[in-house]
Amino acid sequence: MTAQATDPRPLTGEPVSLDLLNTRWMHEGEPADLFAGAFGLARVEGLAIWLESTGLAGRFRADAATLVHLLTAREALARAVGDPADESARTLVDAVLEHGRIRPTLTTEGPGERAEFADPTWGPAWTAARDYLGLLGSAPDRIRSCASPACVLHFYDISRNGTRRWCSMAACGNRAKASRHYARTRER
Repeated sequence: MTAQATDPRPLTGEPVSLDLLNTRWMHEGEPADLFAGAFGLARVEGLAIWLESTGLAGRFRADAATLVHLLTAREALARAVGDPADESARTLVDAVLEHGRIRPTLTTEGPGERAEFADPTWGPAWTAARDYLGLLGSAPDRIRSCASPACVLHFYDISRNGTRRWCSMAACGNRAKASRHYARTRER
C-alpha cells in the first residue's frame, strides 16, 4: 500500500515544512488532521503516511515520540508562517533546530553534508524546521497561504511570475471562479 493511495490530504508534495503544515486541512467544512485520527487513522498511522509521502520513511520511524516532536515542530512552524515577525515563534523553531545539526562530510563526489541527531526521534521535526529555513533563505515571499478563506493549506509558489494564489486551481481556484461567475449572473 503506497502513501499516495492512503494519504487523504488534498494537497501533498509541497516542501517538507509546508507539507507538515498541510497535515491539517478542511474536509467538507470541518477541520481534519492526519495526526489526530481523522479518516479512521490512528495518530502513529497518520505519521507513517506522512513520513512515506515526504520520502522520510526510510530514515525515521513512526512512533509516539517522533509524533510528539513532529507536532511540536508543526505548531512552531504554523506560528512562524502565520506571523514571521513573532519573536516567540522564531524561538520555538530554534528550539526544534537545537535537536540536530549538519555534519560536513567528504564523499566520493566531493564535499557533502548529513544531518545528525542526538535523539533520532527529533529527525523529522528538525528536517521540517531546517527546510523552512531553506525556504526563507531562497524566497520567503513565495511561502503562501491559499487565498480561499475556507482553506487552511500552504504552498510554496514556484510559478514563473510568482502569482499563484490557490493551493490548487482544481479545488479552491475553481470554487472561487465559480463563485464570482455566480455572483455576476445574479447581478444581471
